[in-house]
Amino acid sequence: MNRNEFLQRYHHLRLVDYEADFPLRKAGRAAAVLIPLVERDNGLMVLLTERALHLRHHPGQISFPGGGAEAQDNSLIETALREAHEEVGVLPSEVEVIGALPEYRTISGYAMTPVVGFVSPQHAITIDPNEVASTFEVPLAFLMNRQNHLVHMAQRFPRQYPVYFIPWENRMIWGATAAILRNLSSHLLND
Repeated sequence: MNRNEFLQRYHHLRLVDYEADFPLRKAGRAAAVLIPLVERDNGLMVLLTERALHLRHHPGQISFPGGGAEAQDNSLIETALREAHEEVGVLPSEVEVIGALPEYRTISGYAMTPVVGFVSPQHAITIDPNEVASTFEVPLAFLMNRQNHLVHMAQRFPRQYPVYFIPWENRMIWGATAAILRNLSSHLLND
């Protein structure tokens, strides 16, 4: 999938079904992640991070650059862009924001807004080792193909919740990251 195909199929006004998130008992902490799309010769890629192993929460998990909103952020888009800059060195000026997906609430108490943006292919990755162990790119077409999505039903309190997994090479993309990718795929499905 290239940039033009993505934009033709990414219809924000189109009504789509989203995956269930975690029903928090109170408002979650505001957060945002960037879904960084990088146009390469072989199609669009998604830039993902592997969280540092020494982190207290979610060490080693695959994620998007992102984090909690801070007082200086004027919007959740600013939060996503600031976090991407802090974690992987992508400058806000290197990102063309094209939209956002609906808020996704996590079991860890966040109300996360996924921001979709094209990142300049010439961006230079500069990892903050306090937050990120490594980065890698995955073809968007692979991530959007629902045949590559695995689902496990987890029992939590009296209800069952789906937990999504997307295996890629020697890594496993799962949890909120996989659910957000699945929500993005709802926008890109062929009619």
